Amino acid sequence: MGFVEWLRHGRWSAWSLVAVTGILFVVAWPTLFLTHEVPAALAPIVAGLAALPLLLVLVNPLLAWSISAASAVLIPLFFDRLESWNYPWQVVHVIVLLASIVAVAWTRPLPVVVKVWLASALLFLVAMPGHVDGGWAFGVTAIVFAVMLVRWLVLSRRQVAQLEEEGELERARRTVLQERTRIARDLHDVVAHHMSMVVVSAQTAPYRHADVPPSLQAEFDTIAATGRQALNEIRGLLSVLRSGSEPVELAPAPTIVDLPALFTATQRAGVPLTWRIDGSAEWVGDLVGTAAYRIVAECLANAARHAPGSAVNAEVSITVDGVGVEIRNGMTHESWEPPAPGLGIAGMRERAAAVGGMVAIHDTEGEFVVWSYLPCVRPVSVTGCPA
Repeated sequence: MGFVEWLRHGRWSAWSLVAVTGILFVVAWPTLFLTHEVPAALAPIVAGLAALPLLLVLVNPLLAWSISAASAVLIPLFFDRLESWNYPWQVVHVIVLLASIVAVAWTRPLPVVVKVWLASALLFLVAMPGHVDGGWAFGVTAIVFAVMLVRWLVLSRRQVAQLEEEGELERARRTVLQERTRIARDLHDVVAHHMSMVVVSAQTAPYRHADVPPSLQAEFDTIAATGRQALNEIRGLLSVLRSGSEPVELAPAPTIVDLPALFTATQRAGVPLTWRIDGSAEWVGDLVGTAAYRIVAECLANAARHAPGSAVNAEVSITVDGVGVEIRNGMTHESWEPPAPGLGIAGMRERAAAVGGMVAIHDTEGEFVVWSYLPCVRPVSVTGCPA
């Protein structure tokens, strides 16, 4: 972005720089006659060479330094200083030159900074009076070193903050991927069970029913072969999704009928939990039931981890349309800290979205609430009628 664009967008730093440059130019013009023998017609030009390069420090510090340093070399060659003035340049010129050196040290790569530092130190060493030339060269060196030190400190802190942010995003991504793997595993458990029943029914139908026509028996064989192929593809997909270091779970996935045991175990662990389940679990399919169980378990774990000792209330409402889950826990405990966004909460949302549901989080005064709704369809029998 150029300097004109900075002004057009109303950047306060650009307008402030314009104001400071204007003040320095107004000071440099009349005071020039107190330091150098300059014709009146050339005074605005010489004063401009001293002050106006400051306008470039925001957009091109190296150009600003180049103009200021070049004019610092040329002005003493063309214009003699007065006997009452011991220095080769005006005070304004020195201020602008030092400001451009600082800007270069703050923004440019190290090789460029080293070259500007050496040239500036040599310029001060040669141009300044003999009794102060070393001091000015040392001052330039100290300024460049201090600016670079602060710059490295700021950059290192930014890098640390960026790494922490990337680590948090990576943890959130890994949590989501792990939850998706668990969803795939649960899907395999449920689908494999029902597909196995279909395969077994198709294979045993000719033995359970007498006088099965050959054409119908061939249809049953086709159904059994298709079912076995589907089972093999599901197992292959699950092996791809599961990470190599993840242990294989052999136990069936928990469902909504396992919630009372979960609540009881949570109470035995010392969590002050009150719970209630309304409705019948027969309206809930295995996938929705597993999703509801996982969400409730994650909520109870978060409450115990982030608000230990606070009261927890869990309500599960089951209807023919879906499962509603509401978990409330207090935030009055001294050690309360809200759950980190994107970790367990992201996993719950992934779990709910997998079955067409949703999860909402409410951080109200003195209470943390997780609400979830999972739509469910009543299981149907083989004949197509409600079970």
